[in-house]
Amino acid sequence: MLVSAKEMLEKARAGKYAVGQFNINNLEWTKSILLTAQELNSPVILGVSEGAGKYMTGFKTVAAMVSAMIDELNITVPVALHLDHGTYEGCYKCIKAGFSSIMFDGSHYPIEENIDKTKELVKIAHAMGLSLEAEVGSIGGEEDGVVGMGECADPNECKAIADLGIDFLAAGIGNIHGKYPANWQGLNFEVLENVKKAVGDMPLVLHGGTGIPADMIKKAISLGVAKINVNTECQLSFAAATRKYVEEGKDLQGKGFDPRKLLSTRRRSNQGYCKRKNGTVWLRWQSLKIKQISQNKLVQYKSFFKKPLAILKEMVYFKKERRRSLY
Repeated sequence: MLVSAKEMLEKARAGKYAVGQFNINNLEWTKSILLTAQELNSPVILGVSEGAGKYMTGFKTVAAMVSAMIDELNITVPVALHLDHGTYEGCYKCIKAGFSSIMFDGSHYPIEENIDKTKELVKIAHAMGLSLEAEVGSIGGEEDGVVGMGECADPNECKAIADLGIDFLAAGIGNIHGKYPANWQGLNFEVLENVKKAVGDMPLVLHGGTGIPADMIKKAISLGVAKINVNTECQLSFAAATRKYVEEGKDLQGKGFDPRKLLSTRRRSNQGYCKRKNGTVWLRWQSLKIKQISQNKLVQYKSFFKKPLAILKEMVYFKKERRRSLY
């Protein structure tokens, strides 16, 4: 059963950790993330961009697929299906399709229009039991055609949006989508701290989680971030593993051409995965329990899709006495 992201993020905010949003692009990605969340006994947010929704034939298809998988795989941890960087029209489509959470990205509008549209969507989303994320200050880079210049959010504008009754807020603090360039200046924690003061205990969202150094992740969590979005890292991992499979000629061995083998069986054997420095993926970030992964360290895992993102288990450190679920 899909749930709103509101409760899980409020718990994360209070507990000083962050829940991961992992964007899905197909059945295999969805299955892998759900199985890993269940294995780690952790809540998870499945993000869907409008481009990915279109690729999967529409939001109704996505909602039906995710709901069916939760049932068939006996997933018992909290799962939210969330529209990522939604347009005004896209939000209505996802509400109708059966999503449990939406993001309205009005950051490219004048603040007055952003407020008006967000206010309307808050009322409708809450009436339907959905959580709503809003954005102030565009996130840099591009994601499925949504381009941002990387503006830092105005704390006063953040407060104006937060006061509308939204459930969590994405504020631009120098973070970007995609790969971070070598000359990236890092997160602007002065802006984040001012945003936190302006919006109080509202959970904050950090987009562009791929490539942000662990020390910055920890500090962001300490300043109110309760949700961290990851997409690029999964795409890079998928592309690298696919390239390896083909370059090793495994698609020419027996029935290696079977797409089920291409996407799944080939990873049943333990494989080394080259993780880029700080390009780590966590299902749950905990500010005092992050395990550093050095550049080019090989992380062993059984199967990218059978034990998906199992690299997460290498990156999330739970003290023995804290192994029990928070849920």
